[in-house]
Amino acid sequence: MRATRRSSWRSFDPAAARRPAAASLPVQASHAPVRVLGLDPGSRITGFGIIDCVGREQRYVASGAIRTTAGAFAVRLQEIYRAIVGLVELHAPDEIAIERAFVHANPDSALKLGQARGAALAATFAVARPVGEYSPREVKLAVTGSGAADKGQVSRMVKELLALEGRLQADAGDALAIALCHAQARGLRALLAGSRR
Repeated sequence: MRATRRSSWRSFDPAAARRPAAASLPVQASHAPVRVLGLDPGSRITGFGIIDCVGREQRYVASGAIRTTAGAFAVRLQEIYRAIVGLVELHAPDEIAIERAFVHANPDSALKLGQARGAALAATFAVARPVGEYSPREVKLAVTGSGAADKGQVSRMVKELLALEGRLQADAGDALAIALCHAQARGLRALLAGSRR
């Protein structure tokens, strides 16, 4: 039987063990943060969440909700559009992440949601940034590890991942979850790109 050579425990370097292998790091031209704006559109409330992706870390920047008035639907769409234009000008995101439209039981609600989503997306077009679209299941899976997680589980994991304290507003939490999902997706794309080299 052929003997295999084993390295001695005396040659073990703990610092080297903690360093990640070069092949597993995301491929980036620089270590500059990539800012992601996550959007959870709705005709009444549109959540937003902004994070910075720095290497493998995600850092909280801002979050909140755009609440429209009780006026005509066209006016509400304008309010969503103007508020997101303001967010884009203020925070200058590098990439946009938005929840993908899903089939709704009520056709009227589905149409309104689709129009709110369109207004939110149109507001980001002036900066011409890459847009990632994710289904609710993909977002839950990315943040909690389960595509069937409830809102409470998603909120708790968002707070844990971003080291947030206190109460997190539901719509803002959903938008941050979408941004975190995008951060995972972009990290995976970078890893795959690196493995093909």
